[in-house]
Amino acid sequence: MPRHMKVRELMSTDLVTLTEDETLAHAERCMARGRIRHLPVLRDGKLVGLLTHRDLLAASFSIFAEVNRDEQRRVFATIPVKELMHRDVVTIGPDVPVSEAARVLLKNKFGCLPVIEEDGTLLGLVTEADFLRLTVRLLP
Repeated sequence: MPRHMKVRELMSTDLVTLTEDETLAHAERCMARGRIRHLPVLRDGKLVGLLTHRDLLAASFSIFAEVNRDEQRRVFATIPVKELMHRDVVTIGPDVPVSEAARVLLKNKFGCLPVIEEDGTLLGLVTEADFLRLTVRLLP
């Protein structure tokens, strides 16, 4: 890994985002279509939460253990993202060294870190996949 590489050089910026009032069904479709696992939740361009594929799976198993998939879809269509999203999201700044981002991901067992400006504006996400792509680029 280049010694002085910053998060802004590694982060993904082509993001799919949600608003708080969109439904879990919409979030699930976004994840499936985009083959993504993390959806930042925004209000006026500012990060207010994060919804992950793991959150949706946990909700599916805990709420719908005895319910068929069609019924689950109907219920997910009525639940807003704000009911399930994480509100206290650990974030990182764009000029932080990627080595620090890697340490935060590993220490907390996170799959991603939202990258934000000081005012909370979302710039991108740095994910485990970003680190894997970097590793592949650097390997002979």
